Amino acid sequence: MAKDRYDYLPGGGRGALKWPGEARLALWVCPNIEYFHIDKPLQAASSPHLPDIQSYSLRDYGSRIGIFRIMDVLDKHGIRASVLLNSDVCEHHPAIIEEGKKRRWEWLGHGITNNLRLSQYPLEEERSVIRKVRDTITAAVGTAPKGWLGPGLAETFNTPDHLAAEGFEYVCDWACDDQPIPMRVRNGRMIALPYQQGVNDISLLLHSNQTPEAYRQQVCDQFDTLYKEGAESGRVMAIPLHPFITGLPYRIKYLDKALDYICSHDGVWRATGWEIADWYYQHYYKDPGPLDPQ
Repeated sequence: MAKDRYDYLPGGGRGALKWPGEARLALWVCPNIEYFHIDKPLQAASSPHLPDIQSYSLRDYGSRIGIFRIMDVLDKHGIRASVLLNSDVCEHHPAIIEEGKKRRWEWLGHGITNNLRLSQYPLEEERSVIRKVRDTITAAVGTAPKGWLGPGLAETFNTPDHLAAEGFEYVCDWACDDQPIPMRVRNGRMIALPYQQGVNDISLLLHSNQTPEAYRQQVCDQFDTLYKEGAESGRVMAIPLHPFITGLPYRIKYLDKALDYICSHDGVWRATGWEIADWYYQHYYKDPGPLDPQ
């Protein structure tokens, strides 16, 4: 079992991190575009029985309708999405891929399907699953994914090593900081990129049953703090989205309002995940040293 994937570095003891153009904040917007099989159980589903029509239909609405509402909002604000992509979407919903390619979206690996967590496969199959996701996405979009988010943010103790070995260079499962952090892997390189940090729509709107207006306010409050802190040293703000949640008719305008507020500020770098990671690699990355195998 590998331990000590990254060093502890207190927030007050760091040098200043500067983004392009002296931006205070790197903003990336992260739609989870997922595929669900009706004959397989869903995690935290409304019913233990199959077929679970209610849960499946809601998620299918996100792929049929909700994602296109999100596209319209992101287009309005000049934001290129960084998509957490189940590779099964490439086969079953190619129209989404084509629309995202028109917008020059970034595509990250997000497992094969959200019916299964990475930790639910046999350990000896994990690397081949990661490779299959990489190869499927590469064939569909024309470039290999650089980033990864596990379905349910689940990993095994070996996941970062397998990801680095298959060419991934940043991972979003480790939501432990407001800046990128170097991670130890056996070969290659890896950083953890700030992803969730409390404003994931699935946590606020689905699990906590917050109102859309409360969601908007929480996203803006999150921004205010990070923007203020970013005057001293740059911060990262992720806005994770799910088309079957934020893409519903009565919620979508609150995402629009939150982005109106955020984008009205100077010093906000509207980036993709890889743009953030690549800048960090070029200007700040230091090898964290060997991985302790004990």
